[in-house]
Amino acid sequence: MSNRCILIVEDDDIIARVIDWRLKKLGYQVCGRASTSVEAIDLVKDHKPDLVLMDINIRGDVDGIDTALMIKKEFTIPIIYITSHSEGPTLERAKESKPDGFIIKPFEDIDLRVAIELALKT
Repeated sequence: MSNRCILIVEDDDIIARVIDWRLKKLGYQVCGRASTSVEAIDLVKDHKPDLVLMDINIRGDVDGIDTALMIKKEFTIPIIYITSHSEGPTLERAKESKPDGFIIKPFEDIDLRVAIELALKT
């Protein structure tokens, strides 16, 4: 498990730090943190993560769902949404993007670990 590299895409720095800390506590490596679509795509190209944890609402003109679609089009990297937005049109758009997992904030370490293990099929 410890050799798995995960990219965090989260626009709230405090939440990104907490996720980073939780991932490391669970034995994963964090290969970067991004708060915009451009940063996320650049980090994916540079680091080729094993998995992306993607917030739906991120900084900039492109949201997490569209960013996930761009990543999935070019790379075969599993994407798990981590979001507090689980209602109506947002959920429908997220489902259409065929994520590899969906975690609702706030979440526990076990939620994170199970979603990652299922997405990575470990």
